[in-house]
Amino acid sequence: MQRTSTPGRRPWLRWLPAVAAPVVIAAGALVGSLPAGASNPLPAKTPAQVLELVASHQVSRLSGTIEQSADLGLPELPATGKPSAPASAGSVASAIELLTGKHTARIYLDGKDNARVQLMDQLAERDVIRHGSDVWFYSSKDNTAAHLTLPEHAQDTSHPGDRQGEPAMHTPDELARQLLSKVDPTTAVSVGADVSVAGRAAYNLLIEPRTDATLLGKVAIAVDGENGLPLSVQVTARGAGSPAFVSRFTSLSLDAPDASVFTFTPPPGSTVKELAAPDKPHHAAPGNAPAAMDHPDVSVTGTGWETVVGTPRGSASAAGQLLQDPLLAQAAVAVPGGRLLSTTLLNVLITDDGRVFAGMVPPERLQSAAAAAQ
Repeated sequence: MQRTSTPGRRPWLRWLPAVAAPVVIAAGALVGSLPAGASNPLPAKTPAQVLELVASHQVSRLSGTIEQSADLGLPELPATGKPSAPASAGSVASAIELLTGKHTARIYLDGKDNARVQLMDQLAERDVIRHGSDVWFYSSKDNTAAHLTLPEHAQDTSHPGDRQGEPAMHTPDELARQLLSKVDPTTAVSVGADVSVAGRAAYNLLIEPRTDATLLGKVAIAVDGENGLPLSVQVTARGAGSPAFVSRFTSLSLDAPDASVFTFTPPPGSTVKELAAPDKPHHAAPGNAPAAMDHPDVSVTGTGWETVVGTPRGSASAAGQLLQDPLLAQAAVAVPGGRLLSTTLLNVLITDDGRVFAGMVPPERLQSAAAAAQ
């Protein structure tokens, strides 16, 4: 029996009647950037039916390998070549590192209380493990571990990487959820030819904003034809011929992982630090506008793909942290009113008075939002 989704978990369901309208994206628009086609055709479904399939999927146990590649125009780490070791955990550089080049991770899930992400670096491994209320972070680079105990209000959060700002690779399911939250009647939705991802036949859900006021051109989401789990997400910038960001399963098992995967004991000689638990619930991954709207210090202008999120002056020294990082300081260019960090899919404006505005929009939209918020 299929699960009925709640409005808060799947806000884009209210647009199902709108996306059932006639298709406006050509089925072959993304042919050059999609996974290999599926050999056995799936039963035909409308865009609305595929959206419902995604929204109602109940996959909560799996193990697999995810490959992520990104070419957003961000600076390399280091600028002179590929890093010999991962950046320090929690630094701005570590977040940038996950948004440049290629990365591989092993993912294990068993219900809402057990999850593990193993990020395989070139010469090291980083692990984030959740088992019940216990969350561990471990880096083999320097043999360090950190532990925190989740409060009761966080027990409904399954992804272990959303703790203490620790960067972590997210599954295609999580990425698809964020992107689909922006689908509204101004978004064109269609279903292309079936594809095959990790040996599983999938529907090819294509979404494209009908506005020129966003950097995003189109998104392709491979939806498992049997259970609705997103298997692959490809994001292409407006006017580009190939995806700027890809996250996809290369192997996948829907069997429950062995329970030992979710137990962790710090290795001998490791340094262990106890972390403070989060003060308040964390309802969404960074960049999700609905979560930002609930924060009293954050301004949100625009809707859907044109959303701009801004911080007030001096809020948590966000502007200072960005510009103090040498990589970002090098990449940020001077523009009227501040400095601009520009990528193919996201722009960030750091104003001269210490505010930060970000969105998948052209720079002038950020400058307008900053001027209006003064």
